[in-house]
Amino acid sequence: MFQLHKKLAEDSIHICDLKLSQLLLMNDKRYPWCILVPKKPNLVELYDLDNNDQKVLLHEIKIISDLIKVKDGIRKMNIALLGNKVKQLHVNVIGRSENDYAWPDTVWDKGTKEKYTQNEITSLVHEFKQGYVKY
Repeated sequence: MFQLHKKLAEDSIHICDLKLSQLLLMNDKRYPWCILVPKKPNLVELYDLDNNDQKVLLHEIKIISDLIKVKDGIRKMNIALLGNKVKQLHVNVIGRSENDYAWPDTVWDKGTKEKYTQNEITSLVHEFKQGYVKY
């Protein structure tokens, strides 16, 4: 049975369930940052998914990237499947700009997270749900 890793649950906000993945919002407003977590148990690596699920995940990455890249100032999309600290397969989809806090370095372990307010969360969850429905 699928269960979201404790660290992902602590650091993010659930937006909605997609065909394959849970869509999460990283609770750090310094970057537009979503996480896709395939809802299947015991996945660690991308190749643990069968070919069809890999295609679905790639499509979900494309959709979320499209929704993030239209935000002000976004010039580069970072898509990462590291899993060094959290072994559960998950895909980070992060919009980057030359003016962001960590540019041009990675976003991990840089500075202090700036959490969203409840109003910001409500607005972003609605925005991502509405954007996803259009696909």
